[in-house]
Amino acid sequence: MPVANKDLDSAFLNAGANPGLEIWCIENQQLVPVSKSSHGRFYTGSAYIVLNAVFPKIGTPQYDIHYWLGNETKKVDSALASEKALELDAALGSCSVQYREIQGHESQKFLSYFKPCIIPVEGVFTSKQGSLNGEYQVRMYTCKGEYVVHVKEVPFLRSSLNHEDVFILDTASKIFLFSGCNSTIQERAKGLEVVQYIKDNKHGGKCEVATIEDGKFVGDSDVGEFWSFFGGYAPIPRDPHSVQESVVPSVKLFWINLQGKLCATGSEPFSKDMLETDKCYMLDCDSEIFVWMGRQTLLTERRTATKATEDFVRNEGRSNKTHLAFLSEGLESPIFRSYFTNWPKTAEPRLYEEGKEKVAAIFKHQGYDVKELPEEDNEPSIDCSGKIKVWLVDGDELSLLSVAELTRLYSGDSYIVQYTFPGNGRDETLFYAWLGCKSVTEDKTAAISHMNIMADSARTNPVVAQIHESKEPVQFFSILQRLIIFKGGNSSGYKKFIEEKGITDETYNETQVALFRVQGTSPDNMQAIQVDQVCFSDILNPGVSTSLNSSYCYILQTEASIFTWIGNLSSARDHNLLDRMVELLNPKWLPVSVREGNEPDDFWDALGGKAEYLKGKEIQGFADDPHLFALKINGGGFKVKEIYNYTQDDLVTEDVLLLDCQKEIYVWIGLHSTVNSKQEALSLGLKFLEMDVLVEGLSLDIPVYVVTEGHEPSFFTRFFSWDHTKANILGNSFERKLAILNRKSKPLVEGHNRIPLKVNSRESTSNGHRSISITPSTRGRSSSPVPGGAGSDSGQSGDRLLLSADLVSKKLFEGSPANSSAEQTMPVSGSPGSELWSSNETTSIIQKDRNIDGENLMVHPYERLRVVSGNPVTGIDLTKREAYLSNEEFHEKFGMPKTAFYKLPKWKQNKLKMSLDLF
Repeated sequence: MPVANKDLDSAFLNAGANPGLEIWCIENQQLVPVSKSSHGRFYTGSAYIVLNAVFPKIGTPQYDIHYWLGNETKKVDSALASEKALELDAALGSCSVQYREIQGHESQKFLSYFKPCIIPVEGVFTSKQGSLNGEYQVRMYTCKGEYVVHVKEVPFLRSSLNHEDVFILDTASKIFLFSGCNSTIQERAKGLEVVQYIKDNKHGGKCEVATIEDGKFVGDSDVGEFWSFFGGYAPIPRDPHSVQESVVPSVKLFWINLQGKLCATGSEPFSKDMLETDKCYMLDCDSEIFVWMGRQTLLTERRTATKATEDFVRNEGRSNKTHLAFLSEGLESPIFRSYFTNWPKTAEPRLYEEGKEKVAAIFKHQGYDVKELPEEDNEPSIDCSGKIKVWLVDGDELSLLSVAELTRLYSGDSYIVQYTFPGNGRDETLFYAWLGCKSVTEDKTAAISHMNIMADSARTNPVVAQIHESKEPVQFFSILQRLIIFKGGNSSGYKKFIEEKGITDETYNETQVALFRVQGTSPDNMQAIQVDQVCFSDILNPGVSTSLNSSYCYILQTEASIFTWIGNLSSARDHNLLDRMVELLNPKWLPVSVREGNEPDDFWDALGGKAEYLKGKEIQGFADDPHLFALKINGGGFKVKEIYNYTQDDLVTEDVLLLDCQKEIYVWIGLHSTVNSKQEALSLGLKFLEMDVLVEGLSLDIPVYVVTEGHEPSFFTRFFSWDHTKANILGNSFERKLAILNRKSKPLVEGHNRIPLKVNSRESTSNGHRSISITPSTRGRSSSPVPGGAGSDSGQSGDRLLLSADLVSKKLFEGSPANSSAEQTMPVSGSPGSELWSSNETTSIIQKDRNIDGENLMVHPYERLRVVSGNPVTGIDLTKREAYLSNEEFHEKFGMPKTAFYKLPKWKQNKLKMSLDLF
């Protein structure tokens, strides 16, 4: 329920209008905006409001509001912060999720906004700028966390050190990283990121760095210098290990009445029906507390619920580690939903197709010749010029298919597909286990087993994937190019099954009636799928044909004739594919073309009689952005931890990670992880999928890939801003970070020559870690390449470069002004037309900006570059509207410089551009 404008704090005007972070601080009981240059700088005596806005390609914006409370924040400021967070939520239409963040116990999502870390500053925020003078103060910090880091300042005393944690000693001329002997490799690696952050932000990049290993105290000048700050070396006492029994906390649900009283509501298991839309509830999960606010609740009721929950936490003596999350109805998190037994497993699909049609309508209204908007994410992101082999699986036997047969699969069979293709400077291999929808379980199991054995014996450390019929990824179709899937099967297992069950053999032959649905995106990516002529299994719609669909074209084969059926909602591209597929099925066929609505009786007779079918536009659901999870394996199971705002650096070599793209998932195996086989990794992916289905309602049949570190294919790296040179460094995650830190001023080795760690290193310690000193003379810029765009993988010199095509190509506007020159001629002063340039205030500024791609482009104002502009600029590349902004206006709108923007994956670039009406 939006708050009235008169009640809205003026600091929140236009809040959430652009994607990214906005931060406010409470100063003298007033909200003060925090400049972008100060983002990540938090004062221990202040309270902050942090808004993160995400604009999906289609659908409403997604907002997360965090109110951060320093350890020395006054109670009045803390109370005001929680109230202002609610006010901001109301201003955004009550469609945000709110979190309370306590200094030192921040949520992983909050810390992910400020990678690598935040280091709270003593004192109180002031909007007045000042300068700090005086002697550099030595400080000591402890770093905790393997994915996001909690950095806490500790007393500069020997007694602060222990064997469990990672510490940073920051002095005027050198930064020391001390690693406790019981700290993990990943904690040490994260500590190095914090060291780099301190070096860059507090020392201007001009100081030395040294790493100190717990227990090493002789033979190294850096070690001696470190201990000299504590008056010399002395053993660190070992803390007694206390074994804490894990207790499963009881979960309690309370209704919060209008007076702020908590009323117990039912007992476990909880049902979604217990949540009434005009009430607020508190779900107490011990370490985490959720407040659920119904859609029909008023702002005053939400304030009462928030205060009641904060009082409950305080009165119960709960730890500051207790996280509070405030959820509006309809925005429940998967964790919250998992506590309820009957929560719907599927959400209402987003009407992505409608959004594309609106975009096309806008372009047409502006006079452009829009042929057709291409499908989203249909680029294969893989080199399709490789070599392919296909085997039919028949129990323990494999039969290699001939070239003529390898693109003709049967639904009753399972197959193994091997594809070898040019990768990043070397040949890569991809194995698919394709499981037909009518294939018997024995063949499916055998296919997966055979595939893993073949992959383990290959030299190229291949990618493996398990895929099901009708859920194939775009890469699979692109590799096979022209695929036909017939009914029936040829394996002995399938034949035996239908014989035992008394089922009619549906295996395709040219003498029987057969109906094929034709689909695809191009002549090199098209499929013909044999479907049922009429399906009577739909209980709600008995006798309705579920195979015909107005959005597609079909081929109907009868004993006497061949019909091609053209749906009214099919496109010219579909018609072209239809003609090609007829020729592919049988070059001798002479089909009778039939338009929907003009079918002869023979057509319907072959289908068993005229029946109803789907005639509406097929709406494709839009998939959310990918999510990255770390799988912590423990015995026979694993724990899942989501990594927010992920980058390539979050792929840690000691880990197994899972990238959930909703339409497919990838299991990434680090070289130093405990997973030893692709079969084990594939099983982890399937277990995750089963767990995810319980919460999100995803299909169990989506493709599952297994990717090994160092052999990531381009269709995986497209989800990151990928730097292949990072794969050229050996060692665990700590040693790799140390090598990068040590050589930040030097170009990384080109090609695939790996950087040896022993260069410039001192004597090795007992467990292989080294104490390394880095001087200011080695500091500088890395010469590693910058990825060019979405799905682009930039390698070093001589490496193969694979670039995904833009989702919206220039062909989309054939004959439109977009194909004219991007340069406009400025009229000479005094010549005809020169007055137009000076009199129109909205006219482009006449200057040139250096574009990220190296082009000299004319600069135009934002209002004229918008898709919905009333006075649009002509003669520009409509797929790169943002490139024509000045550097200053680009930074103002996007919240980042152009260089940072073009390092983002393309799907993130497009998302930001769409939110600003630039796409």
